Amino acid sequence: MRGWLQDLTDLVLPAECGGCGRPRTVLCPRCRAALSGAAPRRVRPVPEPPGLPVVHAAARYADEARAVLLAHKERGVLALTAPLGAALAGAVRAGLQDARSSAGAARAVRARGPVLLVPVPSARRAVRTRGHDPARRIALAAAGELRRAGTSARVLAVLRQRHPVADQSGLGARQRLDNLAGALAVAPGGGRLLCGGGPVVLVDDLMTTGASLAEAARAVRAATAGACRAGVIAERPGASEWGTEPVTYRTAKSAVYPSMAGEGREERKTGPRMAGPNGGGGVIREAIRAAVVAASPDSFEINRN
Repeated sequence: MRGWLQDLTDLVLPAECGGCGRPRTVLCPRCRAALSGAAPRRVRPVPEPPGLPVVHAAARYADEARAVLLAHKERGVLALTAPLGAALAGAVRAGLQDARSSAGAARAVRARGPVLLVPVPSARRAVRTRGHDPARRIALAAAGELRRAGTSARVLAVLRQRHPVADQSGLGARQRLDNLAGALAVAPGGGRLLCGGGPVVLVDDLMTTGASLAEAARAVRAATAGACRAGVIAERPGASEWGTEPVTYRTAKSAVYPSMAGEGREERKTGPRMAGPNGGGGVIREAIRAAVVAASPDSFEINRN
């Protein structure tokens, strides 16, 4: 009887913790704290790729957090999806809070609607090999976590790979940018969906050089620039999604580059421009954000945040 119960338990619980190998637990308290125990932080890779949006991460990609992500991604330990989704949800919330706190200066206006989580897709061959798309699976778990906490959220898996790319594992920052240049696009109709919702947050399990997120942001900007001009994005007086200043805009230039007072003529003349990851120096700020479960430890350096 004891042996039968042991076999049944092995079917229900994993043999060991995904982070440290402790037996009979999905994720032990120590490894769970490594993922979600600290407040999510804004992170910046060095060098920072052009067009990278503001990124928040829940954990440093090291030790237990690294082991958990690899177990989920490469070994298919799907029981880790829930804690990874909870960690990602924390990073999303941190990014939204940061955006709202700066909305008074940027006057960024977004339609009322759910937070739109847009996962960065894995390569098709990687999905076939692993049997799942880790970023999409974690994004779905994060959306559920956000909804349970009272934040309306949905996943829009609208990004597609336009052409195959090389394995990134052995590539440097510059090589990754070149490898991914033009590799992603938004599926037909996806731009309209992105324009019709609330804040857009690109999500992934890991950020190392930032090349994947920068390419995803480029694809979203390209898809929404025309789609959002064609539709009515916001038409209401009162508080915006990002702040409390009373405003009324009938259209927005883009879901990614919301219009700002005094800058409309410049935007129409030259198109949206950026200075750094989130505007600055009188340049239009963007509403798009990004969130990841983990980022390289160097990107957490406070003197660059």
